[in-house]
Amino acid sequence: MRITIEEPAVAAAATNGKAHTAAAAAPAAAPAPPSRSATPPLPPRPAADGDEPSTVYEPPLQEAVEITNKRSSDILHDPTLNKGTAFPLDERERLGLRGLLPPIISNMGVQLERVMKDFYYGLDQIPPEEIGSGITREMERRWRMLQGLQDRNETLFYRVLVEHFAEMAPIVYTPTVGWVCTNYHKLWRRPRGMFFSAGDAGHMASMAYHWPQEDVQAIVVTDGSRILGLGDLGTNGLGIPIGKLDLYVAAAGFHPSKVLPCVIDVGTNNARLLEDPLYVGLRQPRLRGDAYYAVVDEFVRAVTSRWPQAVLQFEDFSIEHALPLLERYRHHHLVFNDDIQGTAATAVAGLYGALRALGLPPSALAQQRVVCLGAGSAGMGVVSMIADAMVVQGCTPEEARRNFWVLSSRGLITSSREVIPSNVAPFARPEGELEGATLLEVVRHARPTVLLGLAGVGRLFTREVLEAAGAVCERPIVFAMSNPTSKMECTAAEALEATEGRCVFASGSPQDPFEFQGRRREFGQANNLFLFPGMALGAYLGRTGTVTDGMFMKAAEAIPELIEEEDLAAGLAYPRIKSIRDISAAVAAAVIAAAHVEGRVANANASAAAAAGPEALLRYVKRMMYSPFEYSSLAYRPLGQ
Repeated sequence: MRITIEEPAVAAAATNGKAHTAAAAAPAAAPAPPSRSATPPLPPRPAADGDEPSTVYEPPLQEAVEITNKRSSDILHDPTLNKGTAFPLDERERLGLRGLLPPIISNMGVQLERVMKDFYYGLDQIPPEEIGSGITREMERRWRMLQGLQDRNETLFYRVLVEHFAEMAPIVYTPTVGWVCTNYHKLWRRPRGMFFSAGDAGHMASMAYHWPQEDVQAIVVTDGSRILGLGDLGTNGLGIPIGKLDLYVAAAGFHPSKVLPCVIDVGTNNARLLEDPLYVGLRQPRLRGDAYYAVVDEFVRAVTSRWPQAVLQFEDFSIEHALPLLERYRHHHLVFNDDIQGTAATAVAGLYGALRALGLPPSALAQQRVVCLGAGSAGMGVVSMIADAMVVQGCTPEEARRNFWVLSSRGLITSSREVIPSNVAPFARPEGELEGATLLEVVRHARPTVLLGLAGVGRLFTREVLEAAGAVCERPIVFAMSNPTSKMECTAAEALEATEGRCVFASGSPQDPFEFQGRRREFGQANNLFLFPGMALGAYLGRTGTVTDGMFMKAAEAIPELIEEEDLAAGLAYPRIKSIRDISAAVAAAVIAAAHVEGRVANANASAAAAAGPEALLRYVKRMMYSPFEYSSLAYRPLGQ
């Protein structure tokens, strides 16, 4: 049945004038007596120029407000209620959505334009091959497929990751995540993580409570300023914490509901993003100075107050901010920076592994001569930790520092350089006459046994440099640690060909095996993945309060012990990534053991396991790891019970 509702005036007019005719023919009726309760008529309002309404009032025919008993992420997952980025700020506040959406507030017109552009032409995404990281269209397709699976069935998604980790890690993290971050504002479909911005100043503590999970165990945060080797990607950088925490779950057994990816949006200096109408971040230049630190301070206070036991990892912050932020918080909170500390510990682990592959004991580290290309926060973090490891192996600090030659973009750093950063100064060479020497000159002069690449600018380990390294050392250790693939200092093939197959090679990005001199050669990957999941798990399970250098050192020493004998014989400096769950468990146990010696373990169960010995501690860690191999049994509990 169709029901039509009409206004009274419209209904009268629809009678073809019959009502008007009848009214004219009927005699005038006597006026009705006034009711005792009737309000006396108001006197006519005097007309005022320009104050008369030009429209007719129409009473509402539908509810003006849609009522819901949902809040927070429940609204965003309900397609009848979700408005995406079109939620105005007042609704974001009262519905607990602030922080769950990007800071930009759009409208339905903008959303419609986006949809129709996608419908007719597809959104103009930067193709994988233009990222220059070895990413292919097939890797893009696989990423999209896995994202769909994660949205539908997270348990199955993580089982796939765990059982096929070596295949999946390059898809959910590096190098594919570089393409994801570059296009994130066009790939973004539903919230996964939290957005904090400079516009949220004064509100971050309350925003943290908009996240529905009471028990968050691990947080990864970026400000998007230095995403891999791709530079400033603004709020698009959220793709990095999302991918990183997928590895926390798959590799270290954090529960997927208890991890939180975050981005701190302080603006961007990326002109392409600022001009893109679909960009979802703040359209302003990056904050600097005290204004920048005030935003990050407020974020750290907010999340550590809401989740005081969670481990907080900083990821892909710019060189100028990474180290100051680490030093600012590391003595107060359970915080670490994977780019600085994780990369350093991974390099130390790889050197110990390379020494094992060469048949040398750990104490041989003290005799290595190291040329490091890259004097940024990551490079100097690596140099400092290797020097500390040399001290552990018997050097004095001065002797350890004399084992290093560090180069920046201006060449070798010596004491004669006018301005030297404080973290670089201890490693400046005393030979002032060598100031600014090229990499090739330094290799010929220093006769290094180890060549480290952490510059992140591409193929600086030229054939001539590699041949020189092979000429001064029978079996040089060559680590091209920069990511992504396009930023590597050299490839495995280039290193082997230049050294006639004699070098021990590892790289930050994976290298495919290939035939060389009649046999198949495989290569270790100097990937922080070996370290950061287990480091975070150990720090969280131990409730260690802070993350110390000693904990990183013990984690680095644990990793090479897991390399199989046959892989050592093949020259691999790292374990195989397929064993990542066992590696993460061993790293976590080493971290707890180190913290126990330092008196930092506040978790009674972890402390008792550490006191019972290595086997008991490793068993405890593995029992605490989330396993996606079986579905959990579900039970219903009504709200409020």
